[in-house]
Amino acid sequence: MGRNLQSGVRLRPVDLAREHGLSTQAVRNYEEAGILPAAARTPHGYRGYTPLHAAALRAFLALVPGHGHATATAIMRAVNEGATEEAFRLVDESHAQLLDDRRTLRAVETALRDLDPAPVRPRGAGPGANAPAGGSVPAVGPTPDVWSAKAVRPSPAGGSAPAAGPVGTFIGPLARQLGIRPATLRAWEDAGLVRPRRDPRTGYRVYEEADVREARLAHQLRRGGHPLEQIAALIAQVRAAGGLEPLAATLAGWHGRLTARGRALLAGAAELEAYLRARG
Repeated sequence: MGRNLQSGVRLRPVDLAREHGLSTQAVRNYEEAGILPAAARTPHGYRGYTPLHAAALRAFLALVPGHGHATATAIMRAVNEGATEEAFRLVDESHAQLLDDRRTLRAVETALRDLDPAPVRPRGAGPGANAPAGGSVPAVGPTPDVWSAKAVRPSPAGGSAPAAGPVGTFIGPLARQLGIRPATLRAWEDAGLVRPRRDPRTGYRVYEEADVREARLAHQLRRGGHPLEQIAALIAQVRAAGGLEPLAATLAGWHGRLTARGRALLAGAAELEAYLRARG
């Protein structure tokens, strides 16, 4: 089993380290972690590595960019323990994750194409933000059905005094604006499409401007026939990017990252196969 690589040439930790710009301690750590097979020891206790260890190190370092450190470590441990089926399962999982990410990207792009071109005001922007010259932005702020996010509380005299606070709308008024039932908004909340906060005194859901924006996106995409999980993926990306326009600008970079991961998985597979052949 790998006899030609286990005999003859003896390598020191520094020989393996220099090839990859590592420290000798890193090489020893990789051996202790099971990433490299156990090294033989000289009578004086020094480690004696072989070309097989060098192949293992090359395979691990090639696996890391595509699989991540933890998965690459698990793959190498499985191989070194003779559990090749487990190693292949881990490789398959990384490829499946990449495929799932590609599907998410495709779903986001499809959903974006189906959106109306009406401008959407980002978080914190004033009423005129993103307005076309001489035009206006569709209202996503206060309407006659929008209330203070801090509920009106009774005054000592028995009247009512509005409490100061940010503007938001409750579930009933928002449902009426969208032409849907409040139960639909609650279902969207369960699916992660909207994330209203709760009024600390009443416990009512309060939809602030960003929540209203996301509810309108969800409503528009549901009318287009998109499933909730696809809409949730889009809205998660909108939140991460800070709005629709920033998200659209990041799609090319997203494509590039997926391509880089795909190529890294291929490069890792090539070095892993070389190591498997060397093991015999």
